[in-house]
Amino acid sequence: MSGADDTLRSWTATQTASAVASGETKALEVAYAALQSIETLNPKVNAFTDILSERALLEARAVDDALADGRTLPLAGVPYAVKNLYDVEGLTTRAGARINRENPPASADATLVHKLKEAGAVLVGATHMGEYAYDFTGESAHDGICRNPHDLSRMTGGSSSGSGAALAAGMVPLAMGSDTNGSIRVPASFCGLFGLKPTYGRLSRAGTYPFVGSLDHLGPLTRSAEDLALIFDVLQGPDPADPAQAPHPQIETLAHLDQGIDQLRIAVAGGYFKDKALPEALNATDLVAKALGANLEIDIPEAARARAAAYVITAAEGSSLHLQRIRERPRDFDPETRDRFLAGTMVPAVWLQQAQRFRSWFRDLFRKIFEKVDILLAPATPFPALASGTKTFTINGETMPARPNIGLFTQPISYIGLPAVTVPIWLQGAGLPIGVQVIAPAWREDLALRVAHHLEVTGVARAPVADLAG
Repeated sequence: MSGADDTLRSWTATQTASAVASGETKALEVAYAALQSIETLNPKVNAFTDILSERALLEARAVDDALADGRTLPLAGVPYAVKNLYDVEGLTTRAGARINRENPPASADATLVHKLKEAGAVLVGATHMGEYAYDFTGESAHDGICRNPHDLSRMTGGSSSGSGAALAAGMVPLAMGSDTNGSIRVPASFCGLFGLKPTYGRLSRAGTYPFVGSLDHLGPLTRSAEDLALIFDVLQGPDPADPAQAPHPQIETLAHLDQGIDQLRIAVAGGYFKDKALPEALNATDLVAKALGANLEIDIPEAARARAAAYVITAAEGSSLHLQRIRERPRDFDPETRDRFLAGTMVPAVWLQQAQRFRSWFRDLFRKIFEKVDILLAPATPFPALASGTKTFTINGETMPARPNIGLFTQPISYIGLPAVTVPIWLQGAGLPIGVQVIAPAWREDLALRVAHHLEVTGVARAPVADLAG
């Protein structure tokens, strides 16, 4: 790979868009470099399931033409990838499943893909994911193991596994994921990235393959907090095609990143969020808290029950969507996914009803907490990336299966739809990153992004491109 290509790999989305808009480089040149990186690096990490070279070059030429005509494009020439549950015109939406490969190609782009194209971003491919998004590991029976670019023997996390790997490897500066129980925040933690799970109902989900309708979120992963804000601002806006989208006013986040944290009341989530964590997760959260001057710790009562309730909803709603396919074609499922869906079919209705009732109570609890503080900090994962193939882990003497339990700290937050930014932390002497969640009140993504940006500009959080030489 040439030195020029290596430079482009290190650019953030903001840097790329600025360089293309200013004429320092062309969108077409950036697209060629991204496709070359994918050709060279993807065999090592297995991030992409589909590479869209022809579309990428057509979009890049259109960007260069638009700029020559005087148009302003906030994401001019930024190469990006999407988790393969987003509809892409002309491409079959697999959602990580073997059965879906028999479906016809999508007839139109998902709403968020369309928004990114209109802003000048260039789609280069679709990425590896856990089957039907029911996975935290990045290991697929159909598409193989997606490998962590920072250590190829480690998990990427899931289910937005390929999006995390493509970004950490420097193949793209932007990747889109989905987050039902933590599927943006877990790969962000394991792969050392910034990831945003917006408020439930904030961004349109039209044109994406569902998992759990009452928990599904869409959002970006990037290598800088500024990029998250830039892209989040582009993605906002009403969409009548998504009946679940809330009619809430848009907010501008990029323009307010530099307001700092002086007026923000920041606390650390204690109790459950400390008891289930290994030292790396605790140390990373402590490091962030000290950098932010957060001396207050708030116990979150019933967080374990909230996590259990989220799991009940996930199992019941997810299995109902796939029950007919399981009956007709059980052997075409990833066995790990199939068995969890089968278990979900046996969830009693009264459990689901109680899980939904408890959701209201837990949401009210957080409303009261956010009357006292503006931001809560919590680990994103209980530990850094596990070795690929790990089936169980042990915390405080309790051994748990890995695939369903890596999201111990993310599930209680998505259960009530709160916005959260994962910031990547590299502890001194550590060979792997680990993420910390910056959690804000509903509809206040701007606060979480301000904190993430402050941590980045002060050097506490960083997302370097992995060294995959050799």
